[in-house]
Amino acid sequence: MRTTVIQMAPGASAPDNIEHARALITAAITADKPDLVMLPEMWSCLGGTRDMKFAAAETLPAPDGTGEAGPLYRFLSGIAREHGVIVHGGSIGERHGDRLFNTALLFDARGRERARYRKIHLFDVTTPGGEGYRESDTYEPGSDIVTAPLSADLTAGLAICYDIRFPALFHALRARGANVLLVPAAFTVETGLAHWETLLRARAIETQCWMVACGTTGTHTDGNGQKRRTYGHSMIIDPWGTIVAQVSDGPGWSTARLERTVTDSIRERMPVMAHHRLSIHTP
Repeated sequence: MRTTVIQMAPGASAPDNIEHARALITAAITADKPDLVMLPEMWSCLGGTRDMKFAAAETLPAPDGTGEAGPLYRFLSGIAREHGVIVHGGSIGERHGDRLFNTALLFDARGRERARYRKIHLFDVTTPGGEGYRESDTYEPGSDIVTAPLSADLTAGLAICYDIRFPALFHALRARGANVLLVPAAFTVETGLAHWETLLRARAIETQCWMVACGTTGTHTDGNGQKRRTYGHSMIIDPWGTIVAQVSDGPGWSTARLERTVTDSIRERMPVMAHHRLSIHTP
């Protein structure tokens, strides 16, 4: 399955971000002809005030398709249907009363929603450089572990950004049949330089899954007027931990082919899951 990560430098304007995403996706599809394209975390509204985040967020239709779809949902579904590709919509803000979910949506090549994942682990952190983040001020954590078929032989496990620091989630995705991990992100430059590649390769190696990680890049302004920088360096990693495709700095894309035979060969030669002696649920 040819898979493309679409790296964006979004701001707080959802309409501008939609057009930015449309241009990059269209160019990538024309050039690389992927079967699956993937956007980064909160590409629809990165930064801005709490009110701006709510204004850009949507109430999503029910999973069965009933209910009215907003412009972000229609865009993602429409791109999938127009080009006949699977679309992982990175993540967008989903309205939930006076809070938001950070929600990833997966659409098949006919534009039908196939999976919905709400970010479980929220980034409430002060980095060593002194930058503070409190996602829980705006967002509600999800609770469901989500997998979804991509093809007859590839199954995706869904996660978002900070989730990557919690290996038990990825072991649970593997236990539920995942052989591809789809992880949109908006890693800070500081944590990205230190940990981004290391964490992604570790999750790929220990689960023996393909890792598809798509990040934001560039500078945006938060609700307090502070400039924030995200790391970019979107990448695709094989189940042995080898980086097979990568975007550097700035908007762009990169493409690689995901093959089930690679996963099967590695798992047969090193059956680590059969060797487990502790339950993944052990505290």
